[in-house]
Amino acid sequence: MSIDATGTFTAARTDEQQPQGTGRHVTAVAHPNMALVKYWGKRDESLILPVAGSLSMTLDIFPTSTQVTLTPESATDIVILDGAPAAPGAATRVREFLDLVRSLAGRHDRALVESRNTVPTGAGLASSASGFAALAAAAATAYGVPLDPRALSRLARRGSGSACRSIFGDFAQWHAGTGFGAQGDESSFAEPVESALDPALVIAVVDTGPKAVSSRVAMRESAATSAFYLPWVSANAQDLEQMRRALAGGDLERVGWIAERNALGMHALLMVARPAVRYLSPYSVAVLDRVERLRKTGTTAYATIDAGPNVAVLCAREDAAKVVEALRELGDFVTTHIAGRGPGVTVSVQDNS
Repeated sequence: MSIDATGTFTAARTDEQQPQGTGRHVTAVAHPNMALVKYWGKRDESLILPVAGSLSMTLDIFPTSTQVTLTPESATDIVILDGAPAAPGAATRVREFLDLVRSLAGRHDRALVESRNTVPTGAGLASSASGFAALAAAAATAYGVPLDPRALSRLARRGSGSACRSIFGDFAQWHAGTGFGAQGDESSFAEPVESALDPALVIAVVDTGPKAVSSRVAMRESAATSAFYLPWVSANAQDLEQMRRALAGGDLERVGWIAERNALGMHALLMVARPAVRYLSPYSVAVLDRVERLRKTGTTAYATIDAGPNVAVLCAREDAAKVVEALRELGDFVTTHIAGRGPGVTVSVQDNS
């Protein structure tokens, strides 16, 4: 099964010989997304309902592959991440998410979850988005929960907010929705966004280590204490509307300008929170300076940064190599990856019987 930019399902099923297990293996592959208009702050943490909407581009690099196999005879869920038992905190998040899926299915079977990331985890490169999008799709299929794309995005949101956007390929908007409880849950989902653009995002990785302050903690504290938070939320609504128009019109320069101001505004509100949260490093700033220099010399290039030090540079596909060359001139501290528009989540089922 795959979900394309229009929300259409197609199915894939293979019956090749698999390693011996308990029977039905369900594997989902999802890609991270980079928010061009950011989501920051929740009005409901338990349901992960955002204060403001957001819009992103799904990448065609750094996929997460997650396999879910039901193990009815097991007493607990087993979570394997990148070939090793998951850390306690990560394992708890996965088990709690599986409990949610089991409640929807009316089942109690435990599961073996085996997941592999190709994106650095916890470094502000949307590993949780691809991770929970893949887990949502695989678990829903394994437990027999029938979900249309919108409902699947709502389920993925319960694991990690930005995961709802990785259900879809290309560009997707996450609607903040209205209200709380069941009304808020029903109205907060992602959907595809039409675009005449096919740009590149040059990912400039300056630090692959985990963040000192998690996004969840930084989000909560900055929303409560930053004097810039409410003005940023107000501006975000304008950015979202303008971004949709710029994408529909194929205006790369306008898209980049909105994305850069939105990202820098988010990092500004973080730096005036109490205590301040500073994700940007001197290396991040060096990349931002080089992007500005590229613009001054005639290359359409704009930066966006999620909650971390690593920078993504939006540019035309034909300019991606030029951007990479300019960033590599900064020194060995930066590693670059070129991303294009990526696919939505895909699911395959293998029967070991």
